[in-house]
Amino acid sequence: MARSADDRGTRVRERTRTRGEWPETLDVEDLLARGWRPTPFREFVLKVHSRCNLACDYCYMYEMADQGWRDQPRRMARPVVERVAERIAEHARAHGRGRVDVILHGGEPLLVGLDHLRHTVQVLRKANEPDVHIDLRLQTNGVLLDTHFLDLFDDLGVRVGVSVDGTREDHDRHRRRFDGRGTHAEVRAGLELLGSPRYRHLMSGLLTTVDLESDPVATYEALLEFAPPTVDLLLPHGNWDTPPRGWTPDGAAYGAWLVAAFDRWYHAPRRETNIRLFNEIIRLVLGRPSRTESVGLSPAALVVVETDGSIEQVDSLRSAYDGAAATPLHTLTHAFDQALYLPSVAARQIGARALGPTCAACPLARVCGGGLYPHRYRSGSGFRNPSVYCRDLYRLIEHVRQTVAADVARLREGR
Repeated sequence: MARSADDRGTRVRERTRTRGEWPETLDVEDLLARGWRPTPFREFVLKVHSRCNLACDYCYMYEMADQGWRDQPRRMARPVVERVAERIAEHARAHGRGRVDVILHGGEPLLVGLDHLRHTVQVLRKANEPDVHIDLRLQTNGVLLDTHFLDLFDDLGVRVGVSVDGTREDHDRHRRRFDGRGTHAEVRAGLELLGSPRYRHLMSGLLTTVDLESDPVATYEALLEFAPPTVDLLLPHGNWDTPPRGWTPDGAAYGAWLVAAFDRWYHAPRRETNIRLFNEIIRLVLGRPSRTESVGLSPAALVVVETDGSIEQVDSLRSAYDGAAATPLHTLTHAFDQALYLPSVAARQIGARALGPTCAACPLARVCGGGLYPHRYRSGSGFRNPSVYCRDLYRLIEHVRQTVAADVARLREGR
């Protein structure tokens, strides 16, 4: 059963304490007085199940600082689903949004079962449509994908993203069951089914965590076997207190990995797939705004709802410290609008004003944007720091900029 808002607020205060770190000190009233206005949410991540059937060693949810998942009910109860659907509709209509994205997430969302997923989707659509279109996606580890789930998603119009880490060896090194068995064979079977002619239209893309032990070109080419429309290459979550594995203060090994992957992708004779990180950096170096939170200065417009109905920030913040993603708000008693005025949420919407002195002085600040917000954390100063991947991002962005600039110059010369 979902906790009351009072219980939720008390628990959040106990877990987070008053750290005195940025953005706790951010004055939202002053921002409003100076003309800033929040950007309404357009992406809602619903944690329909809080547990997982895998034990991936890099998982921010279960293996890092915040263990709040232990306090959550296993699945989002139907009354909570109904309330969340109403809150999404309320928010979208209040701000004139005719379309919002909803991602069914976990844990592993397929663990809730067919009936609960059907109910969740039907409730979301009923509360919002026809005036607010719901673009529904589900992110899964893929091991439970079968024709029963895919027939349901086909019927309900739910697209599916799958997490897979490249080659069998690289995938099985990290994405294992609790007894240590790798899962690549099961994920491959699920992906081959998803990629079959009957279900191909349901595939939204693949998500891969960068691993320095893997070969970047081999990783990319292993993903191409499934003909994904989009690939998300994610840097492993870490920060200045807890750096990612293989990271060194003076190195840029992750940047070198990404540069090698970029060159293989960019210089292919035809576009084989989209890689979101690379696409967004190219947009930024050409003067366009970013459409993702990982780079650029565009306001973050994503919010998470936990299985008990509590409102949280982007859940990768769990990698920073216990309670970093939490808010004192709950969908049973609070509208999503109230979250927009929290300092922690406003901090991810104010662009360059959220950057510390080092980032503000950097010539690539508009493109990098300080990097992914959770990666900026350092105890004592909070999130007003460069990304722990600062050197890596600089290397990648500068390489992309030079590559694109050379191509633009050739085009201008008529070559």
